[in-house]
Amino acid sequence: MTRRPVRILSLPLLAAMIASCSAAATPTPVPTPPPAPTPISVTITPTPTANPCDKSLLKTLTAGKLTIGTDNIQRLLSGQGFESAVAYAVAGKLDYANADVVLTVVPFDDSYKPGAKPFDFYLAQVSYTADRAQQVDMSDGYYFVAQAVVSLAANPIAGAKSIADLKNYKIGAQQGTMAYDTIQNVIAPSTKTSVYDSNDAAIQALKAQQIDGLVVDLPTAFDITSTQLDNSVIVGQFPVAQGASAEHFSLVLAKGSSMTTCVNSAIASLNADGTLAQIITQWLSEKASVPIFTQ
Repeated sequence: MTRRPVRILSLPLLAAMIASCSAAATPTPVPTPPPAPTPISVTITPTPTANPCDKSLLKTLTAGKLTIGTDNIQRLLSGQGFESAVAYAVAGKLDYANADVVLTVVPFDDSYKPGAKPFDFYLAQVSYTADRAQQVDMSDGYYFVAQAVVSLAANPIAGAKSIADLKNYKIGAQQGTMAYDTIQNVIAPSTKTSVYDSNDAAIQALKAQQIDGLVVDLPTAFDITSTQLDNSVIVGQFPVAQGASAEHFSLVLAKGSSMTTCVNSAIASLNADGTLAQIITQWLSEKASVPIFTQ
């Protein structure tokens, strides 16, 4: 019987096999995860946003004062009349007392020229136009306007009932106004339109009978006939255009003024609470009695 030879492993190989078996038999430890963190409740209190229209934040020409420009300071100083009422109502909405309002005289045409302004806002029945809005900031409308014809009661034009009746008379207006545009584009008179640097000059021309009639906006017509020119009458008014493009009065501010948004907010508030309607009723209550020119 043949015996199979016995294979004898070398000591290094035997040691390696034993070590390998031992390693395979020992499990790899699994780390214990850390405990979940306890949720932290945090309450965040929002920081109040400052009102940019707060009086203390308004960047006026003079701290604590509101400077209003106009072409006829007496019209605002009196505290009487449509424009004066609007001026002080807007000032009040901006939290300025009447005593904190400063008035300054600025020619009408200078109000909407580009550049620095000697006023915080300007109020002189300035009609909005796209050209003017390119040079200055013009507020939202505070009054939608009808143009009217003023004459001396003794003048033949005082009996005019239609636009056609006006065509053969000599009529004047302040330059650069919607009144002048009304003469040129609506009346289209047969004689040359007389143009003046200011309404005061035009009123004097009417008084001296250098012109037969004067075209102005309706609030100015009331002012002229009630306080500025004896024996004068409002002959009639032109129909008011409707829609967003309708003529309206705006306050004038320097281009990019930080106050424009606040002035618009003041006008919106005066509309919402009925103040503007009350001012119009109080100072322009005769509007309905002024006849409207037919074609």
